[in-house]
Amino acid sequence: MAMPRPILILAALLCVVQISFLARRAAGTGKTSQLTVFWGRHKDEGSLREACDSGMYTAVIVSFLNIVSGHDNAKYNYNLDLSGHPLAGIGDDIKHCQITGVPVSLSLRGAGALPTNQSALHLSDHLWFSYLSGFQKGVRRPFGDAKLDGVDFFLDHGKEEEEYYGVLAKDLQAKRRQSPAGTTKPLQLTATPGCALLTAGRALAAAGITLERIHVRFYGDASCSGGAWVEDAWGKWAAAYRRPGSRIYLGLTASGKTEDGYLYPKELYYGVIPEVQKAANYGGVMLWDRYYDKRNEYSSYVKYWA
Repeated sequence: MAMPRPILILAALLCVVQISFLARRAAGTGKTSQLTVFWGRHKDEGSLREACDSGMYTAVIVSFLNIVSGHDNAKYNYNLDLSGHPLAGIGDDIKHCQITGVPVSLSLRGAGALPTNQSALHLSDHLWFSYLSGFQKGVRRPFGDAKLDGVDFFLDHGKEEEEYYGVLAKDLQAKRRQSPAGTTKPLQLTATPGCALLTAGRALAAAGITLERIHVRFYGDASCSGGAWVEDAWGKWAAAYRRPGSRIYLGLTASGKTEDGYLYPKELYYGVIPEVQKAANYGGVMLWDRYYDKRNEYSSYVKYWA
């Protein structure tokens, strides 16, 4: 029995849509317009609120919480370094950013400063009660009642640096699951490794941790700076991290200095961006940092190419 003409037409249209979808998938992710920026490294970069209100960024990472040592005394373990920004008002800025749809995370930095499981669990308590969704009487919250959206692992030294980050991340996730409904925010876990550290993040993956974003820093390292090097290294990163739920971000410097690994807009537009967007797990672009971007307006190009 012949199918009615309207059904045949609908079937043909669905076939075209499916073919188009598969073609786009084969060609890669394409533009996402996702742009993450680091804030907190220069007192003259403007406020966090100004960064969010610029309309350029889809996520902001506050940097850094330095892990100074592995001792058990919290007073000496951690140092919040925001390069001279006064703490007063940052909590309100965080909430303002979140209301406008820009999540705000805190980046951790401290090579090898978590020597044991216990030190990782101690840091988990500090993060949860001082910056994230937990509250404990007598614990100081530098940003007041503002609850950050996540934690970023800033990786410089590979496996030995992140050995206990898996313990830390799992404990943070457990705290969130065990908290009363309605008292916590979704917890975003991200990493920002140097491009030469191809094994960075694998210890976290082995612990069952899904990193929502992996911002690969293609700057500050001559071994993978410059257009051709970026394309070569990017292919290795994209192939290495195909974990569901994870996206790879192209980390760029907005400094304007070629010795830092800066890519001129023309080189970025015609060479690098089209190549990285071929990856199915391409997520967007990360910029270092708000200070340089404010001076050079690099995001005015990158935002719309990303």
